[in-house]
Amino acid sequence: MDLLDPLLLARWQFGLTTLYHFLFVPLTLGMALTVAIFQTAWFRTGALKWLHLTRFFGKIFLINFAMGVVTGIVQEFQFGMNWSSYSRFVGDVFGAPLAFEGLMAFFFEATFIGPWIFGWDKLPKALHLASIWIATVGAWFSAYFILAANAFMQNPVGYQMSADGGRAEMTDFFAILTNPVALAALPHTLFAAFMMTMGVIISISAWHLLRGQNMEMMRTSLRYGLVGMLVAFGGVALSGDQLSLVMVSTQPMKMAAAEATFNTVCGADASFSIFTLGTPDGTSELFSIRVPYLLSLLSTHSLDGCVEGINDLNAQYTTEMFPQFADQVGGSFAPVLWVTYWSFRWMIGMGSVAALTAVVGMWLTRKKAKRPVPAWAWRLAIWAWPASLVAILVGWVFTEMGRQPWIVFGLMLTEDGVSPLVPGWTVLISLLSFTAIYAVLAVVEFRLILKAAQAGPQPLPGPDDPDPRDLALEDTPTTVY
Repeated sequence: MDLLDPLLLARWQFGLTTLYHFLFVPLTLGMALTVAIFQTAWFRTGALKWLHLTRFFGKIFLINFAMGVVTGIVQEFQFGMNWSSYSRFVGDVFGAPLAFEGLMAFFFEATFIGPWIFGWDKLPKALHLASIWIATVGAWFSAYFILAANAFMQNPVGYQMSADGGRAEMTDFFAILTNPVALAALPHTLFAAFMMTMGVIISISAWHLLRGQNMEMMRTSLRYGLVGMLVAFGGVALSGDQLSLVMVSTQPMKMAAAEATFNTVCGADASFSIFTLGTPDGTSELFSIRVPYLLSLLSTHSLDGCVEGINDLNAQYTTEMFPQFADQVGGSFAPVLWVTYWSFRWMIGMGSVAALTAVVGMWLTRKKAKRPVPAWAWRLAIWAWPASLVAILVGWVFTEMGRQPWIVFGLMLTEDGVSPLVPGWTVLISLLSFTAIYAVLAVVEFRLILKAAQAGPQPLPGPDDPDPRDLALEDTPTTVY
């Protein structure tokens, strides 16, 4: 292995910066909605606890949003730095949804965050509430346009090849926006983001309740997080089922790689393996725990459906669909199997662990519970956030690694997208530089959020303080801080 291989280093750099940026994206998407819901509860009830919870989680939302902006800008620079061949090939198509994301959705989101931050004592309550809801919708539109751009890499639509065959040209922007992959990925991404956000809320609430701090407000946020986690997990499961159907129809190799299925199987033989040990080529299976019919059900919604195997798909791709690329990939169009197989299971497993934490939490904190919640349960609940975070990160790894060896499915191999004149040592320098800078930013981000989370919301008023329903809007501070 050449350690200065530009392709290898460029892939590592883009993968690391993407995963690091994706640390902030789901929390922004889910926390914006949470803050909007909490402020709506304060607007409707006048209960001061909702105001304090709004400001508390609003501060965490703003810290995360600021860091996401910085890392997102750096990530897009790499298209021109290390992936110029890809940018030239797909720029006419890929640039349109990204332009909409930057010029419309992101500016829309950022514009209304300003009035929400500084408008507490300057805007009418209803208008101030509307600003955070509009910012939330803007964040969701931003996610949609990015997913539409990524969906073209998974399932190219709405394009034609240029006369010289060297560039994809957009012919139907509406087809790009309504790509089946994008439409299926959007709800799955939003539910997953909400699920991760609920993990953060559960972890913070459990930390305070373990120490007996801010009891009333933290009980409220904990209940919200537990219910929200279960709702989000259900949404992830249902939307993931629809996404798998689209994946089977557009990228059958990805589904075959997710199960490491080498030969086409049908019915009971199309089983889903919970855990498997075997040889890399699939010729020998040493140990496996399987659920009969489940892979067929997930892939076709039928108990007697068939799932194409890696060997059959390779033969089809090599001789019929993509013979011009066969020599470049060495006759195998399959991704790295151990990555796709285990990332798919870690995604499901960690998501299930987070949901199980919520189920246990709902039981232990029920109104009819006869015993106080034990300390071990609060400590366990603190891990709801790491579990949900790992689930969403490995899910993104599966999505992108499962597409390999394509950078645009059926049109361009990843090795053909790298910048041809950029030497490996320059990519290595930028990789090390970005990694070091991001490590520093990660420490800053974590310490800021940890400090805000440990400080907690403002305490509720005492018995001699005025009724919160009598507090006028102008009595509130000018910022969420």
